[in-house]
Amino acid sequence: MTGEVIHLRVSQRQKVLIDRAAEALGQTRSDFMLDTACREAESVLFDRRCFALSGEAFKRFTAILDSPPKDNPRLRRLLESEAPWDR
Repeated sequence: MTGEVIHLRVSQRQKVLIDRAAEALGQTRSDFMLDTACREAESVLFDRRCFALSGEAFKRFTAILDSPPKDNPRLRRLLESEAPWDR
């Protein structure tokens, strides 16, 4: 795998903690740090509640929100069916 290099400075305590966690999962330090950082980055981005749009993008966005939903027979059938725990 080729890619970018990220350098980090950590305290001895942080390095030991990271190494212990990586070992517990059977991962290398790099794999553990990358997996953990990416998971947290996804969480941050997925949880965004505020975002900025240009004027044109905002018009398109609101038009999509204001348009009626498309017919979805499978979803309608699911919503109209009895829940398994209510049977």
